[in-house]
Amino acid sequence: MARNIQSLERAAAMLRLLAGGERRLGLSDIASSLGLAKGTAHGILRTLQHEGFVEQDDASGRYQLGAELLRLGTTYLDVHELRARALVWTDDLARSSGESVHLGVLHQQGVLIVHHVFRPDDSRQVLEIGAMQPLHSTALGKVLSAYDPVAHSEALEAERRAYTDRTVCEPDGFEHILDITRARGYAADVEETWEGIASIAAPIHDRRRMPVGAVGITGAVERLGRDGELRPEMVAAVRDCARAVSRDLGAGRF
Repeated sequence: MARNIQSLERAAAMLRLLAGGERRLGLSDIASSLGLAKGTAHGILRTLQHEGFVEQDDASGRYQLGAELLRLGTTYLDVHELRARALVWTDDLARSSGESVHLGVLHQQGVLIVHHVFRPDDSRQVLEIGAMQPLHSTALGKVLSAYDPVAHSEALEAERRAYTDRTVCEPDGFEHILDITRARGYAADVEETWEGIASIAAPIHDRRRMPVGAVGITGAVERLGRDGELRPEMVAAVRDCARAVSRDLGAGRF
């Protein structure tokens, strides 16, 4: 059995201690409460302060929780709300399209899959929640890159690997694809990431009309396309789903 990392356990205990109090705590209070030497407690606090998880009051020298924890907590709540609001609509999209549905958000220069609805047939499938997809080649990634300035910057900074001979890696070509994505309101990936596989995705906006994620379908090229083009009814179904989730998040009509 793997052993826990003591320093991380102590840091977590320190954050819980600060979260449970109604006032700022001094170094001596924190050290004695956790049974730590002052030097050890100070080293952990200094690291947490550097990362923004803890703040120190200049006047008293006492410590309190930092703004970075609030940001992380807000991000968690945003993703949790996004997934909760999308559950019914993504189930409906899987049924109407006959394809698997993915809900993705920006995470560490990629797309993190936070919800996955299986294709409604008896085929063997693998749950992909927690999987990462590239920004530059997938439909989900292109949508995020087109509508989210942070995702756009990260896509340009990241290594844009050629997964197939159809993958667009050059900056100018990638920017052109993003222009097309914004103009038509959805993105496509036709064998740019996986041979024989296509996907369609559209953006999801919140009450501030900010892009918070993307939803898309993925399936065999011959099912999503017809005569060399994506089937219009598939595109419409994905866009309708994205609009419905956006409305539930308070974005109004798009």
